[in-house]
Parts: sequence; C-alpha cells; structure tokens
Amino acid sequence: MRLARIKGQAGNAAVYHCISRTVAGEKLLNEACREKMSEILMALSAFCGLEVITYCMMANHFHLLIRVPEPRELSDRELLERAEGFYGKKGLLSSLAREGLEQRGRIDRHVRETLLRRMGDVSVFMKEFKQRFSRWFNRQSERFGTLWAERFKSVLVEDCPKAVQTVASYIDLNPVRAGLVEDPKEYRHCGYAAAVAGGNGRIRRGLMSFLNGKTWGEAAAEYRTGLLLRSVDSGHSKKKALDRDAIRAALRDGGKLSPGEVLRLRIRHLTDGVVLGSKGFVDGVFERYRERFGPRRRSGARPIRAVPLPGLMALRDLRVDVVG
Repeated sequence: MRLARIKGQAGNAAVYHCISRTVAGEKLLNEACREKMSEILMALSAFCGLEVITYCMMANHFHLLIRVPEPRELSDRELLERAEGFYGKKGLLSSLAREGLEQRGRIDRHVRETLLRRMGDVSVFMKEFKQRFSRWFNRQSERFGTLWAERFKSVLVEDCPKAVQTVASYIDLNPVRAGLVEDPKEYRHCGYAAAVAGGNGRIRRGLMSFLNGKTWGEAAAEYRTGLLLRSVDSGHSKKKALDRDAIRAALRDGGKLSPGEVLRLRIRHLTDGVVLGSKGFVDGVFERYRERFGPRRRSGARPIRAVPLPGLMALRDLRVDVVG
C-alpha cells in the first residue's frame, strides 16, 4: 500500500523537489517535448500561485523545485485573471467565473471552489502538470496509454538558503552530470539557462529567493560562482574540477572534497531522502508524522552518508547506491 505523501506543515510555505520518469526510462522527450513541458509548467504554476525556483527537463525524466506559498484569500477578480491566464477567456471555468462576476457581482460558490481545489497543493499541481503534458504528447505522437512510470517522487526541502541552493544547484547541474553540456547555461531546458536568457522573470525571482543579491545581476553572479564551483571550473581560475571517477575515488579513499564537487554525482538523498534540511527541521517533520514509523525509531534526522553536505540531513537513511 502506498503511503500518503509527506508535506509541509499546514498553513506554512513549503519547498519540494519533485521528480518523475518516463515508462521504463525511455528517452521519449525530445526538444519540442521539453519546450512544451516548460511552457505548461510556467502557465500552471502561475494559475496555482506556486513559485518555480528552478527546473530541468531531460529526455526521460524531469526535476522541479517549487515553493508552495502560505495560503491566502483570493479576490474574485484575481481568481478570474488566473483562470483566464491558464484556461483562456473561452475556457469553461473562465466563462463561468466571468459570467458570475458580471451578472451577479461574484463568482458562484461551486466555480470558486472548483478553481481553488486546483491551487496550493503540490500533489494536485503535479497530477495536473503530468496529465496535461501526457495528453499533448499522446496527441502529437498518435499514441495512447501511460507516459509516466510511477507517481512522482518528492523531497520536502527546508526553506532556508543552504538547503534550497544545494537542491537548486543539483537540479541545474543535471545536464552537466549527464555529459550533455559543460556549462548549465548552455542547456536551454533548465531554470538557470532560462533565467540567464532573460525570457522569464518568474524564474529569476525564484532563484533570487535564496540568494543575497538585491538585483538579478548580483544574484546571477553569486549563483553562477556556486555553479562553477559545483561543475566544471573552480571559481574564476578556470582550473578544471575533478571528474566523476576521480570524485568517486576520492570519496572511497576518504579524500577531502568540497560540498560543491560532489553535486556532479547523482546523490540519492536529494531525490529519495523524503525530507532534507537541518537536524531540527527533519526531526520536526518526523514528529508530525511519527505514526508512520516503527516504535523502535527514536529520531528523524539521518546523516547524508558518503558525501560532504555539511549542515544537511535527511529523513530516510540510505545505504545502497548513495552516489552514482
């Protein structure tokens, strides 16, 4: 039986790293598909009121880092604007909302409740995102049946700069780990590249939400410095960082590596760790979900084995294939 998803505390903002793969890991998602996924992502997140911090669309899977904000009351006018922005002015829900507002001075209760049920929840958001893309993909490919291998995986991430930047960097470096590019800005289907290109201010705001820079120029320089340290160059010296085999060897031999260097590897704690953050944050989530764990388990936070990510712990204790 599948366990219910672990989520942030009700009434508070929460950050999630969400991942989903295609059936059998087949590389079904070409350039056009990845463009469409990005398009749906931005439109749906605007409708739902979720903040996209960054993302990466690959040939057989995708990563999203999203922030679900604290719930707030939406006016009828704002609700109508969101509906029309996503469904179009001729969409059924948009038309019903506008009709109620123009004829009765308010959006009818059942229409309002239908719209609000589709907002502010990561599970609803992901279901809608995957279904919308699947329908488009099946039409374009003249196929039918499921596209995704499983329900999406998610990691609840502490909304603090250290944790969010670690996961954001890990996501934006996905094409570097896959050997597709040497610099993440060259991979157009990730949040960092989209932000650098300047085409989407929402992605820039998402990245700036955990950086110190007050302007995009300042924040971009700060984030890029971190990414370069985490990818192919060591800062501004242009000295090549260790390759993946060298990093694995150094880890086996107990060598000292920077937290950034190991993000060039696949780290299961960032995708399968369930909860990621400081010891206090992970323990707090564990206490809220205490009934899901056996009576012998006394605490929640578990160390991230084999890789140096100081200050970060996970809820799930992973021992096999920790890095790849």
